[in-house]
Amino acid sequence: MGNMLLMVELSLPRGATSLADGVVDAVRAGITAGQLRTDETYSVYQLADLLGVSRSPVREALLRLAEAGLVEITRNRGFRVVLPRARDIEEIFDLRLALEPRAARRAAESADATELGGIRDAFGAMAAAVDRASEDDFWVADHRLHDRLMQAGGNRRAAAVIERLRATTALLGPPTTTSGRSLAEIRDEHAPIVEAILTGRGADAEAAMRRHLERTGALLARTLGGVTEPGAPSHGAPLPTGRAPVGAA
Repeated sequence: MGNMLLMVELSLPRGATSLADGVVDAVRAGITAGQLRTDETYSVYQLADLLGVSRSPVREALLRLAEAGLVEITRNRGFRVVLPRARDIEEIFDLRLALEPRAARRAAESADATELGGIRDAFGAMAAAVDRASEDDFWVADHRLHDRLMQAGGNRRAAAVIERLRATTALLGPPTTTSGRSLAEIRDEHAPIVEAILTGRGADAEAAMRRHLERTGALLARTLGGVTEPGAPSHGAPLPTGRAPVGAA
């Protein structure tokens, strides 16, 4: 275990919002490049030295990656890489399907003017990001829209659960734009949800949200359905380098 990281070349990416975010990105990039392998146990101390940071942000990053299912932390030994599977995405979207369509219905039936304005503004920001072809801004607006919708649905605990599930999804793999779906297509999937909410049609809002989540979940699961390592079973796809999107539709 101890010397394996001496053979790995990892570095903190520029522009990370925190040291822990930078460590998350560096580990994900190492997995993508095949430098961090599933058959090795790596030292937390050496990872901190390799990246030139203290152990605190490394521990925070590894806890986040462990919660997402990308690493397994072994007490007093270090951590091991665990490759994501399509089933991980399916489980996440099973939970989202249990919460978000119902929240969309409640938002349509009971949201007040301020909450409806927040949903309208977030969708407008998505549309503006499409016009600018700004993927970063689009995912920020997408995240805001889903959050405003969940908050308008009146269940703050459910909103917090969805927030964590979306963060986990972003760690597991690339957004659905990598599977050929354009930003405009994703915006158009959200349009009937927003329209139904703004016009008070609860059943239509619930159905539109369900269709959107089912399509997104299927695309993300398919993205994770390829082979990740030469000679390995087909149980995951390579992770993208760089910053993960804030949310995955």
